[in-house]
Amino acid sequence: MKNTFSAVLATLLIGHGIACAQDTPQMQLQRIPLSIGIHQIDTQLAVTSEQREIGLMFRKEMPQNEGMLFVFENPTRLCFWMKNTLLPLTAAFIADDGTIVNLENMKPQTTDSHCSTKPVRFVLEMNQGWFAKKGVKPGSKISGRPFSP
Repeated sequence: MKNTFSAVLATLLIGHGIACAQDTPQMQLQRIPLSIGIHQIDTQLAVTSEQREIGLMFRKEMPQNEGMLFVFENPTRLCFWMKNTLLPLTAAFIADDGTIVNLENMKPQTTDSHCSTKPVRFVLEMNQGWFAKKGVKPGSKISGRPFSP
């Protein structure tokens, strides 16, 4: 009976996106395609506070054209850090219309703050160097849901 209850409880918690102990990467988030010019990005969405808190923590690798889009309810000056994040990343802080406001390179496993220069609702994290290699700079525009009218 106890094992059955535990199995049902675990199924319910996992089914509602609640992890009992989160020290593994979250790989099952909803995905959407985004693009910057001719460059396509396979994008995981982090929309709940728990998903945003975990972000790309514990990932040992990420394909070159994959990233994670953090979605917040209201524009605010957002700051990110890299505790428990193993990959060097670049964060693109993005305005509602898809315009990149600023880019910040972030070192793995640090608690240094990397902040938007103005209030935003979106942050796209990619492997460090991806934006530079593609010639993407502040002012570049990202298209796809949620930036399309």
